[in-house]
Amino acid sequence: MIPSGNPASPDSRIVFFFDIDNCLYSRACNVQEEMTKLIRQFFITHLSLTPSEARILHQKYHREYGFTIDGLSRHHNITPLVFNQEVDDALPLEKLITPDPQLRKLLLAIDKTKVKLWLFTNAYITHAKRVVKLLQVEDLFEGITYCDYACHPLVGKPSSEMYEKAEREAGALGTEGCYFVDDSYLNCKQASERGWKAIHLIEPMAHAPQTPASPYTIQNLEELRSLFPSLFNAALG
Repeated sequence: MIPSGNPASPDSRIVFFFDIDNCLYSRACNVQEEMTKLIRQFFITHLSLTPSEARILHQKYHREYGFTIDGLSRHHNITPLVFNQEVDDALPLEKLITPDPQLRKLLLAIDKTKVKLWLFTNAYITHAKRVVKLLQVEDLFEGITYCDYACHPLVGKPSSEMYEKAEREAGALGTEGCYFVDDSYLNCKQASERGWKAIHLIEPMAHAPQTPASPYTIQNLEELRSLFPSLFNAALG
């Protein structure tokens, strides 16, 4: 898997972007719950808030910016790499995420002569690499576009700049050749409005929105086979 930064060589293949957290693995792994605990403790420690105040502000920043560290860096001069060290890198992922043979089989079945697989995340590179290594799928992606916590200002989903960054780094020839699956309503809505084929992943334990984020909705990644059969190699199904 190549890192982001320099643009990939353009080719005629579709680029299929995959979000990582709560997308490549299920919410049932409880990574989000553990992350929420660490985020709120970060708010309490660094902003001197009560647990109730930390909960309210965390929800506010997530709702307004799409990812918490953006709000922290905008309003509190918090260094994103410090946040990453105390939150994402502190997660006990080895206890929560295990290799996923079914996910690997699904990704292997995608026809690589037609499709370039690319990771697309608001997490920092260290967290992203940990997750895909634990899932044992890191070798199946040709690259990754991530939120660079070392840069200021931060650029992440759902900002249009982040989607432009992903297109550039993955070597996409145009928005019509971009497919994207994410569990976030805002991220899918922005991608769909941009002209990508956005697929909103809503697991059975999650609440479906009243207004769809995009024309495509799935409950698990296996449904991609029936949605886009032409992208799969039938012999590897």
